[in-house]
Amino acid sequence: MAPRVATTADPAARSPVSLSGRHLAGFAWTLIRTDFKTRYHGTLAGFFWALLKPLAMFVVLMAVFSYIFASTPNYRVDLIIGLFLWDFFTEGTKAGMTSLHAKGFLLTKARFPSWLVVVTSASNALITLGAFFLIIMTYLTLVRHPPGPVAIAVFFVYLLQYFLIVLGISLATSVLFLRYRDLNQVWDVVTQAGFFIAPIIYPIAILPERVHFYLYVWPPTPVIQFSRAVLVTGAVPTLRANLYLAAVTGFILAVGALVFRRCAPRAAEYL
Repeated sequence: MAPRVATTADPAARSPVSLSGRHLAGFAWTLIRTDFKTRYHGTLAGFFWALLKPLAMFVVLMAVFSYIFASTPNYRVDLIIGLFLWDFFTEGTKAGMTSLHAKGFLLTKARFPSWLVVVTSASNALITLGAFFLIIMTYLTLVRHPPGPVAIAVFFVYLLQYFLIVLGISLATSVLFLRYRDLNQVWDVVTQAGFFIAPIIYPIAILPERVHFYLYVWPPTPVIQFSRAVLVTGAVPTLRANLYLAAVTGFILAVGALVFRRCAPRAAEYL
């Protein structure tokens, strides 16, 4: 019997290759490494561009607002912490939103969980955040009192929750973006407004306490405020505050996962 030759009409020739469980970790690392190399390929400064953006914002904002909030203690370090955490939020959600659209061709080449593309899309933002942590820890150690082990551990918990918030938003928007391409512009407007909702360039104490609740509804606000507290002043927020952040994180992640689960099976129709 003549050997069977696959043709373009043969379903077996078009079926994607399945990835076994032991290959998924290697595949995820390949996505992370490829994203990193692609983003900074051909640039002179390379990865340092990721740090220059929030640092440049810090210099400009300090030149303007240092006079307005000159009497506010720890304003400079609070500002740089807020800017780097905000940069992670915007970069992570933007990359997550367009991840399936940018890597849709992979979904037709191999069988693997499509959410893996969304999870790894925030890799560059995570690497930048890790570099920021080293910078801020060096600064606090040399110039101020370094945070204790408990404060650092609590800060890492906040970073994990922050990543899960970004992941939940990215899961939902990644599948919705395939169908509604103007979602990218909508999210740009939301984040531009959110920059001023979150107390990044101004101390939250200048606002009446009755409006603080509305600021904390915006997810980056509690992460930024709690991170400042544990890193700069060494004060761990109350149990009620931490439970609130955990509830917000769980809600956003659950909603994002639900939207992704309902819409992901039809994602290939819009690629």
